[in-house]
Amino acid sequence: MSHYKPDPNKSVNLTIDGMPVTVPEGTRILEAAEKLGIKIPTLCDHPDLCKRSLCRLCVVECDGRGKLMAACANDVWEGASVVTNNLRIMNIRKTIIGLILANHPQECLTCVKNQKCELQSLTETFGIRESPFRREAALNKAPKIESETLVRDMNKCVKCGRCVEVCQEIQTVRAINSSCRSTQYEICTPYEQALSDGPCIFCGQCAAVCPVGAIYEYDQSGEVWTALNSADRHTVAETAPAVAEGIGREFGLPPGTITAGKMVSALKLIGFDKVLDASVSANETAGEEFRELLDRIKNRSRLPLITSCSPGWFNFARKFYPDLLDHLPSAKGNSGVSAKTRYAKESGIDKSKITFVYITPCIGKKHEAMNIRINGCRDADAALTSREIARMIKLAGIDIANLSGTPFDCIKAGSRDDVPGGVMEAIVRKVRNAYTGENAETPAYNDVQGNERIGETAAEIQGAKIKALAVDGLANARIVMEAIRRGECDAAFVEIRCCPNACGASDGCGAAT
Repeated sequence: MSHYKPDPNKSVNLTIDGMPVTVPEGTRILEAAEKLGIKIPTLCDHPDLCKRSLCRLCVVECDGRGKLMAACANDVWEGASVVTNNLRIMNIRKTIIGLILANHPQECLTCVKNQKCELQSLTETFGIRESPFRREAALNKAPKIESETLVRDMNKCVKCGRCVEVCQEIQTVRAINSSCRSTQYEICTPYEQALSDGPCIFCGQCAAVCPVGAIYEYDQSGEVWTALNSADRHTVAETAPAVAEGIGREFGLPPGTITAGKMVSALKLIGFDKVLDASVSANETAGEEFRELLDRIKNRSRLPLITSCSPGWFNFARKFYPDLLDHLPSAKGNSGVSAKTRYAKESGIDKSKITFVYITPCIGKKHEAMNIRINGCRDADAALTSREIARMIKLAGIDIANLSGTPFDCIKAGSRDDVPGGVMEAIVRKVRNAYTGENAETPAYNDVQGNERIGETAAEIQGAKIKALAVDGLANARIVMEAIRRGECDAAFVEIRCCPNACGASDGCGAAT
């Protein structure tokens, strides 16, 4: 096995389908072809995951040799001559797709990924109308509902390994694994246990990378429709402006087309009596964390304070770092799970008549809303992802793109921090302002030890440097947590975002941006 590291400053010249191209050393054949506008089909490849070469759809011929190479797993070399498409390669790819279809349910019209399924798109591209192979080997396992959050339908699994890779290597949780070999190879959980019985933190990344409908969010829209059409129910939705972006993706609209105001208008047309802004409670939580951070800095105790808007991160900390839980803020998370009780009290409406629906940007928040209980009771009646609410808007026949905006409902005076930046940036600014009286700008980040997903910023306060870290992805969070455990982290504040590319990189329920 070679340990040679490609030099990105060195150029490589090659030809692909007779067209010359120059790319940096270390570029995969797949990426070099994309530079020429040539799309090589693949099912297992994903830009955030490592090279796996499992589906073999991306095979190409090189240098006139008969041997086929996987374009997703092989780097280019000087003088290479690559053929990406001829009759032989086309027939091989059709055969591979036919073999997958022979073990795949023919339920496209009713599948949650209909028209967004990568296998369906490949089948259309290659003009395959039926598989030439018999279907005796098709599985017939009942889909498993996991904690009213995820559904695993292994009948539809194409064994691409994406979910295993993201769970084990990117999130370092290892709740999903593979077993057996050859025709018995399958994607599974350790000992076939339920996800809730293992190390799963319900971050939703497995569903985000799945190319088909094998892992997806548990749909509660039917329950919500029942409540919306019940005259004796007072229906309340709490959502965040970030959900509007996910709705826009589901409608295939350019970013920014669906504003928070248009989303509120659509929810009112569907039948919600009130639509609340989750940012208000989020800012209340940030304010509590700011005061707690000031107290910890003053007393130099339990630093760094570690926070997150990602419920998956708190599950991760509880399962893998129980000895560091005193570094987490004592403030209750901004999941909206207490909003029903608070809304009933502030509005004067009987709590038993309220149906409270939390509309979330990701599966992680759906799991939090549906599984955290206060005094033995679940405080949210339902939790919908952006994909679920988008389907409801489509079903209601609402042209959301052409709606006028409607403001969120306010039960009591609240404040949204409309300055740029996330939780960490807002708290760093607040700390600086509290000590100096100055209105600080959004802090700049520096990569830590060359890792662009661990950002460091610092503020000079009364002659002392207060450091803060922003961490994307749980593999990077593990690096920071181990440093804290060893006593080697000198930051005062750490914000961890569960998604590898931070919030907004994927909607957590199957669509990468």
